[in-house]
Amino acid sequence: MQPPSPEAPAGAALAADLAERAVLAVFFSAMSWSFLRSWLEAGGIASLILLVSEASVVVMVLARRRTSAVSLSPAEWLIAFLGTAAPLLARPVEGGAFLVTPLVCVPLMLAGFAIQIAAKFTLRRSFGVVAANRGVKVGGPYRIVRHPMYAGYVLTQVGFLMVNPTPWNLAVYALAFGLQISRIRAEERILGRDAAYRDFAAAVRYRLAPGIF
Repeated sequence: MQPPSPEAPAGAALAADLAERAVLAVFFSAMSWSFLRSWLEAGGIASLILLVSEASVVVMVLARRRTSAVSLSPAEWLIAFLGTAAPLLARPVEGGAFLVTPLVCVPLMLAGFAIQIAAKFTLRRSFGVVAANRGVKVGGPYRIVRHPMYAGYVLTQVGFLMVNPTPWNLAVYALAFGLQISRIRAEERILGRDAAYRDFAAAVRYRLAPGIF
């Protein structure tokens, strides 16, 4: 049994919050330039969808409420940063070397994006990157799985990978998926201290995919 993750005092939480926003801004700036250029040159809808999807993360981080009930574990901070930043390293393929037709991949990406947006609108200012308790939300897609936002990310990223199948993108998303699983476990360690979340977890059995995980 792992020891509980320490929570940050107010000063440390504020400093970490600012650092988290700065790191996300740097990574997103690099990714946005690559994907925006690809979209302008080739008109690839997959690149545009992924750009908007990742941009929504940055917007939600900037608008979220602060909390002192946040993990102070260096390992969990590293996992959270890497889990957020890793997908931003994916890159579009020039020339359209599709693994699967965009007629299949684009709807998959749009479905994933819709799930993300529904989850983010449910969370609103309770959204965060590092494991924290900013309030337990149980409506919308959270009635189906406990972490629908991550499920949406997976669908969007799988769709993008199928139209941009490179070893680099495969490695990026494999790393991102492993980190997301670790983030889920870290979040549940923090949230599990809240009786409201324990009741929610008892009612919603699966974390990411019904019948699987």
